[in-house]
Order: sequence, then structure tokens, then C-alpha cells
Amino acid sequence: MTNADGVSLSAAEAQHRRVLAVVPVLSIAGCASGISQRVLDPLLPSLSGEFGQPLSVVVWVITSFSLGYAVSQLCFGPLGDRYGKLRVITWVCGGSSLAAVCCALAPTLATLIGGRIFAGAMCAGLIPLSMAWLGDAVPYERRQPVIARFAVGQIIGVSLGQLLGGIASDHLGREAPFVLLTVLFAVSTVLLYRLCSGMAAFRAPAGKPPRTSVLLLLREFGLVLAEPWARVVLLSVFLEGALVLGAFAFFATHLHTTLHVSLTAAASASMLFGLGGLVFSLTARRLLARFGEVGLVRCGALLLLSMMGVVALVPQILAVGAACLFLGVGFYMLHSTLQTHATQMAPERRGAAVAAFALSYFVGQAVGVSAVGWALAQTSAASVIVIAGIGVTLTALYFSHSQAKHLLLAKR
Repeated sequence: MTNADGVSLSAAEAQHRRVLAVVPVLSIAGCASGISQRVLDPLLPSLSGEFGQPLSVVVWVITSFSLGYAVSQLCFGPLGDRYGKLRVITWVCGGSSLAAVCCALAPTLATLIGGRIFAGAMCAGLIPLSMAWLGDAVPYERRQPVIARFAVGQIIGVSLGQLLGGIASDHLGREAPFVLLTVLFAVSTVLLYRLCSGMAAFRAPAGKPPRTSVLLLLREFGLVLAEPWARVVLLSVFLEGALVLGAFAFFATHLHTTLHVSLTAAASASMLFGLGGLVFSLTARRLLARFGEVGLVRCGALLLLSMMGVVALVPQILAVGAACLFLGVGFYMLHSTLQTHATQMAPERRGAAVAAFALSYFVGQAVGVSAVGWALAQTSAASVIVIAGIGVTLTALYFSHSQAKHLLLAKR
């Protein structure tokens, strides 16, 4: 293979370029997944009014997505290993488009919750399998920047989800974001099929039996959990999801009620969290070179603690917006490192390992959102956010301490 200037490329470099050509399409699908994950956060107050239910009940439109996402990991990771990760990713993009249609047309809270379970179950195969495929296709020393590039789509999606939810609440109605999601997932399905159908990675791995079983799937997860380092990573990402994203789901509602701004303005401040993630992804290579993996996590812990304090306690929307930006940087310093270790904690069953990672992350979110919804009936949102900030900082420090020992042992 030659490049545009006619210069011959090695087989490894040619393969790397083919991988990089697929990454933008996976990033588009990841953007749609991020929107789907966060789009209903700013809509919670209006959904409460529309369906005549308290916030503690309406919050199930968020929890149900996380639970659907988490439970489906029992299938998608091992199925990706068995039938081809890119092929399964293409299937779930098509299923996600259908799920968005169901959410747009849902006439009741119960049917909307059902649609969100379906949406979470379909999105469950996208990010983890994409990470696992990148883990297979990209050498470890080049992997974190490529994963960060792929994550740009999801990060933008998380930001857009907040903003689109706020605009929909104030102006367009809850159906509008799901129409956009239908289109984005459908386009991703077509592009992935056309781009990847000729690649060997799109086909089922040779020598694999055509069928699987529940016991075999559970055995794969059991073998991942048998690894001590995997247990550290999975516990850390569970706590990260519960503490940060459990609280983050209520940021827009907190700003709307305490600062008396519109939901669009509150969501605009919250969306800067995703922009902070984008800033990190664009600087990931330099930050990693400067601080190393352990230092990156510890800097992230400092940002998480201080910025969640600002969001909780400072009564000024511009200051909160800036805090959300730096909070996003701190979060992705931690989360990107966890993601990278997830692709390496059980290389021989990488699909199952990354699926277990996503399961822990989204079960953590489901637990966190439900716990915060309950806590808001007992105390103030500011108190809950501060407690979450302290908790995730302790989690990051625990992980960085364990990480330093793990990296030292790996060098011996």
C-alpha cells in the first residue's frame, strides 16, 4: 500500500490508517449515544409536569437507560468476541435508531421508560465494543490518544444532549431530540456497513462456534473478575459513575431551581462539562507525557473536588459554567485512564472485559441517579453534590495508589 504521495507504507502502518478511517464514523455513533444518555436530564422538571409524577418517579427515564445499558453487557461483549465487534456495532446502531423512534412516539411515562430501556440496551453494544475493537487493532503505546479521539464524539454528544434537552424543554417538546437521534443512528449504520463490510474485522473470527450460551457468557465475566487488577478498575469505575454522573444528572435542575435561570441556560452551563472532555481529548497526548498515568489521575482528582464544590456553592451562573468546563477536564483525566486499563486488564477476552467495565459504569450511574433522587427529598442539592465530590476524589486517589503499584509490578 502507498500513501497519496506514492510512498510505500508498512503493513502495520497501513492497518493503522484503516483503523483511523473507521474512528470518525464510530465517533458519530458515539455522539448519538452520548446525546441519548443525557438528553432527558434537563427535561426532568417538564416531564414531571407532563406526566403528573414527582421527580423521584420521573427520574426512572434516566435510571432505566442505565439499567438497560448495564444488563445488556452480559451479551454484547462476548458476542462481539464471537461474531466480530464491528459487525455487532453495526447491528446495534440500527437497533438504536429504532429505539429512538419508540421514545419519540411514547404516549405515557411507562412507555417512555420502556423505550429508554430498549435504547440503553442497544447503545450498550456501541461504546464498549468500539473500545474493545480499538484495543485489538491499536498497539497499547498508541492506544490512549486514539481512544481519546474516538471519545470526542461521545463527549460532544453528552454536551449536546444537555443543550438539546434544555431547548426541547423550553421550546420544541421532548420528541424533537429523538428525531435527531433516529437520523444519526441510521446514518451511522449505513456508513459503518459501507466502510467496514470488506474488512476482515467485520466478519466473524475464524474457528469460533456459531452459537453461544448464557453459562459460557457468565464464565467469560468470571474469568475477567478473577484478575485482581480488573477488580480494582471495575470498582473504581462503578464509584466514578455513581458519584459523578449520579450528581451530574441533576445539575441542570439544581441550577434552574437555585439560580432561577431557564432550563436552556442551566443546560448550557452543564454542557460545558462535555466541552471540558473535548479539551482533554485534544491535549491527552501532551498531558500524558507531562504527568504520566498516575499524575493524570491525581490532577483529575483535584479538579473534581474543587469544581464540584463551585457548582454546589457558588450562586453565579458564569462561575458554574466555568466550573463545569474544568470538571469535565478532571473527569476525563480519570475516566480516560480507566478506559485504557479496561482494554488491557484481560487482553485474551477483551470484549468481555470492556463489557464488564461498561456494566460497572452504568450500574454505578443507575445506583447514583436513584440515590441522588432519594437524597434530594432529604437534603439540599448543594450538599449532595459536595458529598459526591468528596467521594469521587477519594475514589480517584484509591485508584491512583493502586495504579502506581500495578505499573511498578508490570515493569518487573
